[in-house]
Amino acid sequence: MKIAILHPDLGIGGAERLIVDVALALKSDGHEISIFTNHHDPAHCFSETKDGSLDTVVIGDWLPRTICGRFIALCAYIRMIYAAIFLVFFSDYKPNLYICDQVSICVPFLKMKGAKVIFYCHFPDQLLTERKHWLKRIYRLPLDWLEEKTTGMADIVLVNSNFTAQVFKDTFKSLKEMDLKVVYPTINTSSLLRPLPDTNLGVKTQATTIFLSLNRYERKKNIILAIDALVKKNVDPKKFLKIYPIIAGGYDDRVRENTEHTGTGHVQKFGLWENCVFFKSPRAMPKGAFPKLYSGCTLHRMNILELFR
Repeated sequence: MKIAILHPDLGIGGAERLIVDVALALKSDGHEISIFTNHHDPAHCFSETKDGSLDTVVIGDWLPRTICGRFIALCAYIRMIYAAIFLVFFSDYKPNLYICDQVSICVPFLKMKGAKVIFYCHFPDQLLTERKHWLKRIYRLPLDWLEEKTTGMADIVLVNSNFTAQVFKDTFKSLKEMDLKVVYPTINTSSLLRPLPDTNLGVKTQATTIFLSLNRYERKKNIILAIDALVKKNVDPKKFLKIYPIIAGGYDDRVRENTEHTGTGHVQKFGLWENCVFFKSPRAMPKGAFPKLYSGCTLHRMNILELFR
């Protein structure tokens, strides 16, 4: 089967890792896969999208991401509509199936020539923004309506957890009877099958407890909560030496919020710098670190194409 995957910004976040792993899994099953995206920076992406493992095509990167630093959602809609129209009407790539990620506005355009469309919903976009000012509420009204309407046009809607499924139904009232399928975020199991390297991430030999935080560097992720918890707990200094926080996650220099919420200043404020380590991307961690950290995980794989059978 020929499959096209659409994603707005192919960076190094959790959503992007999911898309890459889904594409690799489908390709390993013999399907022809291409990923189409509005933005792909070879210096800020997963290696599989630039080393030839996956066919990656950029469409519409010349369109603005913001207008004077605002209207991010509107610009994302325009960029994805452009990509969908180009792919359907002007591209030689004619897939049997589209997998649309994050932004649903392109779903009706992708269906114009009869192809099936799967939409993957990580979380309703309208819940991820503040709307304190009345102008913001007016601006969001048509976007929220379009999000719900176009999401419902997909042949199948996938969500990343039962929790998201419930939030989806509570948010999109007209879609509360939709039969959602849960497909959990994936992990590349090949790295778990290799011998574990001697990697300690710089952890001091006396450390007996490692706290690992994997989150984007954003306000809503509240990275400093773990630091505050350690401080407010008034841990005995001798015991604290045995605790080692590792803070890692998606970071993009283009995103102002990322640069403002690294948590490093908070660590310095309490004099904990020598007891913490920060990685601005999981990829920045020493090679082989994640297999060691995740060696106790139970993994499950689901073939999303089974949903059409």
